[in-house]
Amino acid sequence: MAFLNWLKRHLVVIAGLLTLGYLLLPNVVVTVFSFNQPKGRFNYEWQEFSTAAWTDPCGVADLCGSLSLSLQLAAWATLGATVLGTLIAFALVRYRFRARGAVNSLIFLPMAMPEVVMAASLLTLFLNLGAQLGFWTILIAHIMFCLSFVVVAVKARVMSMDPRLEEAARDLYAGPVQTFLRVTLPIAAPGIAAGALLAFALSFDDFIITNFNAGSTVTFPMFVWGSAQRGTPVQINVIGTAMFLIAVLFVVAGMVVTNRRKRQKA
Repeated sequence: MAFLNWLKRHLVVIAGLLTLGYLLLPNVVVTVFSFNQPKGRFNYEWQEFSTAAWTDPCGVADLCGSLSLSLQLAAWATLGATVLGTLIAFALVRYRFRARGAVNSLIFLPMAMPEVVMAASLLTLFLNLGAQLGFWTILIAHIMFCLSFVVVAVKARVMSMDPRLEEAARDLYAGPVQTFLRVTLPIAAPGIAAGALLAFALSFDDFIITNFNAGSTVTFPMFVWGSAQRGTPVQINVIGTAMFLIAVLFVVAGMVVTNRRKRQKA
């Protein structure tokens, strides 16, 4: 009876931990197999512990080249999508103009549309324009794909802003630029940062849209897919583990900064 009462009190926590464990299980498998020394080409069965892949993550031809290309694409796509998405979000929230409702609805189309449909449509557009498939077509496609996610993230933050704070800044003789830089932008910064991080992850991880519009260019997800056809190098698990750990560090750092700010305000 006591156990049932304890279970009822902690049911939500237990369910949350089980869900979190289920979500993190693939990451754990990737991390474990990054220390494997497979006997054959495929890294699917545990053989013996080894750190050889960690000491030489670029030991596979073209792996680090494709990784560098994906990081460059993700960085530029994040910059483009964040700037454009932030401007669109402020325009949709702060201004009234014709077709505003239609634009609000159209923003959600790339999020709701299957990626393969968007990829084929972009490929058709580039071919009709006579564009050479490669880095720039991938970048344009990624910005278009990530833009909607940034708009949604920033728009939610802007809608929750109290306009009286900006009015107070203007009453204290702050100009439009000062008001934006010292009041509006700091308040909207968490939404902008969330949209930017989401855009980076989506761009770096994308395969379908990239595969349609890459031509002979090979990004990291395309390299992983191609390697899986003939063997999976352990270095792929190393890169995946490193990216996961970096993401965790960013989240932890953000939580630490937020907690410090709360303590200072208190």
